[in-house]
Amino acid sequence: MRKITLRGARGIACIALVFLIALTTAFALSDVKTVALLGGESYSPYYFGDRGKPEVSIMINVYENADVVNEMLDVLKEYGCRATFFVGGCWADDNTETVRRIADSGNEIGNHGYFHKDPKAIDAAALEREISTNHALIKSLCGVDMSLFAPPSGSFDQGTLKIVEKSGYKTVMWTKDTIDWRDDDVNTLVKRATEDLENGDFILMHPKPHSVAALKEILKIIKEKKLEAVTVSESLGINGKGNDA
Repeated sequence: MRKITLRGARGIACIALVFLIALTTAFALSDVKTVALLGGESYSPYYFGDRGKPEVSIMINVYENADVVNEMLDVLKEYGCRATFFVGGCWADDNTETVRRIADSGNEIGNHGYFHKDPKAIDAAALEREISTNHALIKSLCGVDMSLFAPPSGSFDQGTLKIVEKSGYKTVMWTKDTIDWRDDDVNTLVKRATEDLENGDFILMHPKPHSVAALKEILKIIKEKKLEAVTVSESLGINGKGNDA
């Protein structure tokens, strides 16, 4: 049988150590869905809120249909619930009374950029303008300093996360997507929102006519499950780091 020399044994040990480190790193990274490592810092979006509290959040991305937004506000009031409306600046500029109503009704306003530009398709300066211009507008309309950013079309990369953080914001994604911008079957939308619903889930919706009926059913089920519909900031406690779904 071939003898293993001291030098050979050391070589095998080194190879084993390198393999172990690589394997450990792979497992660690596999647990992080999207993390940007930039300048020695980690940035990650939020896909859900506090898993320990019986709360969920409705997040509504808005660039159209002020009349539907107002109907959704009526539904939220009827059920005693709150939501977070991520508004686009160019829409808000043309619908100032609806924006003020969102704020005055106890719901939250988040930043959805000014012109709904893909964050990955524009440079850093342009993304900063998308965020800051909308921030200044909402601040002037209702005195709100927004702190949450929902990337248009859910599009982001490492640079996006860093710029959002630099702008004083936290990036928010979603746990459950109703896909109501594409589909109009209410039962389908409700199922997507409430199936296997967990504490802290973020449910994404848009102000489409059929979404009003879906919102009513979603809130009914949330109540039946002994959950409370709160704003995204309330669910996050607005502290801590991002998470992955």
